Amino acid sequence: MKLCQLPTPLQPGDLLRVIAPSGALRELSAFNRGVEVWRDRGYRVEFTAGYDDRFGYLAGTDEVRRGALETALNDPDCRGILCARGGWGGARLLEKWAFPPVEPKWLIGFSDITSLLWAYSGEGVAGVHAPLLTTIAAEPDWSKQRLFDLVEGRSLPPLKGVGWGGGRVTGLLLPANLTVATHLLHTPWQPDLSDVILAIEDVTELPYRLDRMLTQWRSCGAFNSIRGIAIGRFSQCDPPPNLLSFSVEAVLRDRLSDLGIPIVSDLPFGHDGENAALPVGIPATLDSDRGVLSF
Repeated sequence: MKLCQLPTPLQPGDLLRVIAPSGALRELSAFNRGVEVWRDRGYRVEFTAGYDDRFGYLAGTDEVRRGALETALNDPDCRGILCARGGWGGARLLEKWAFPPVEPKWLIGFSDITSLLWAYSGEGVAGVHAPLLTTIAAEPDWSKQRLFDLVEGRSLPPLKGVGWGGGRVTGLLLPANLTVATHLLHTPWQPDLSDVILAIEDVTELPYRLDRMLTQWRSCGAFNSIRGIAIGRFSQCDPPPNLLSFSVEAVLRDRLSDLGIPIVSDLPFGHDGENAALPVGIPATLDSDRGVLSF
């Protein structure tokens, strides 16, 4: 992939717009607390029309959700875009559509927002794989501060995980939800995977499904040019006790450990826990002997 540009650092007082490009809002209490996190930081937060629409499991029709994204991108006063929640639907917005050629803005979210973050990286803009409005209030203070540090132009401390051995490598960081990323392979929105450090996480996917997805990556050659893999949290993925199954860790090690590249697991990002902000398309270093991802 190509090196991405970080948007101009934010400052308290800047305008941030709320959109719901994926699933319909359900966690209103968590959502409202998330809005207050940004307002307490000093930002002006405005709701873009349609953010609370419902259309089946989606937050409105594709036209409504795409229109909200376009409104936020085209608003000259808007400096950043806060995604309400994940779910499903972001990739639907990309069909027969392209990001308008406007000043880069901060695009913040994760999970289903992977599709928008990957597509935005194709425009050369670094989005942020980070907590959504429905999840940020539950983050520990250090995680919130990390996100603020990133978007306000300060350096990021390294993240510590479990190294699998295999040395140290530098590449452009490409964070993703594994399920969403798998469904973007060989579409126009898949970045060039050459020389990237892939950072993956997922939720509610049983080990056999993770096996199926990782086997797809192997079979289509998607791992061939990747320099390293940073593994976050795979939450609610453990099989029930009565199901004959491999563990999540066993599947990850079986499908990844023979790739011959540095791998670090147990990093603090993903669903249902600490979700450290990660920039997209920015140089990072993965040290699989020390178990460290640094920027």
